[in-house]
Amino acid sequence: MHTENNLPTPIAARFRGFLPVVVDVETAGFDAQRHALLEISAIVIHMDADGSIKPGTTLACHVLPFIGAELDPRALAFNKIDPYHPFRDAVAEKDALNQILTPVRKAVSSSSCNRAILVGHNAHFDLGFVKAAVERSGFKRNPFHAFSVFDTVSLAGLVYGETVLAKAVRAAGLTWDDAEAHSAIYDAQKTAELFCTIVNKWHSLHRQQALV
Repeated sequence: MHTENNLPTPIAARFRGFLPVVVDVETAGFDAQRHALLEISAIVIHMDADGSIKPGTTLACHVLPFIGAELDPRALAFNKIDPYHPFRDAVAEKDALNQILTPVRKAVSSSSCNRAILVGHNAHFDLGFVKAAVERSGFKRNPFHAFSVFDTVSLAGLVYGETVLAKAVRAAGLTWDDAEAHSAIYDAQKTAELFCTIVNKWHSLHRQQALV
């Protein structure tokens, strides 16, 4: 958690040694043990010199259903994913985790944090699918905290009185496109914008109060 001069980096100090990483998954159902993980996207959160946070680069991967996975037709009709479409360029779970979690692990190290903490809208759902895929594939050194999360449902409910992602994003003064929704990339980007907006609003209020 500490830099060479034995002081925590600003983002490590802000979140008690945790590096916030926004994650969104698209799946073939609600059960992480039975239903396939189909898309995963992650965005590492960065901090500016003034203490405000912003989304980093979007990492994303389409995922092939694991052997024996169940595919709920209702889930596929909702997210409009054809799991075996040849143009998806989907990869096996372990390869997908390597593409997503390895850069996250490097970001944790470079920011002098102890762990990544998953930020999501209904975050335990996304964390559950990540953990299930890690267990199935034998992926080593999952960077995410095993159970702690930052959930934008709770944050948006507190700040804006909205818990649905689209409504919360709009309440925060951000744009939302229904046609783009329910893809891991778009939902992760909007969740990241929402999280940063809420945290930065709090940071700004805190600074204003300090000046009074």
